[in-house]
Amino acid sequence: MLFLTRIEHFNAAHKLFNPQWSKEKNELVFGKCANENWHGHNYELHVTIKGEVSADTGFVVNAKTLSSLIKEYVLEKLDHKNLNLDVDFLKGKMCSTENLAIEIWKQLIPHLPEDVHLHCIKLYETPRIFVEYYGD
Repeated sequence: MLFLTRIEHFNAAHKLFNPQWSKEKNELVFGKCANENWHGHNYELHVTIKGEVSADTGFVVNAKTLSSLIKEYVLEKLDHKNLNLDVDFLKGKMCSTENLAIEIWKQLIPHLPEDVHLHCIKLYETPRIFVEYYGD
C-alpha cells in the first residue's frame, strides 16, 4: 500500500456563530471568530489517498487527475467564498474547520477512481491549527 498526498490552497471567509445563542454567548465561546463582519483564512488542504502502485503506470493515481478532482469538487466551491453563505454543502452546518474537513471528504469520495481510497483530509486553518479526518 502506498500513500500519496496532494497539497492545495484556498482562501475563504466565515464566522462561527450559533443562531440559537445570544450575541454575548457567541462572543464568549467563539471570540473574534464570531465577528459580525466575518474573518478569513488562507487554508492549506492536504488530500492523502492510498492504493497499490500500477505496474502499467508506476502510479497509485495520476497526480494530475487527483489535482483536477480536488479543483473541480472542492476548490471551485470554496476558494474566495464565504463559507456560511456561498457553499451549498455547508448550508445549515457550523462552518468550523472540523466540519469543513468532513464535508471536503464527502465531496471527494464519490469521484475517486475505483482502485484508489481516500485516506485522510488534513486541513490547516492557520500554520498552528489543523484538523485531520480519516472518514467515519
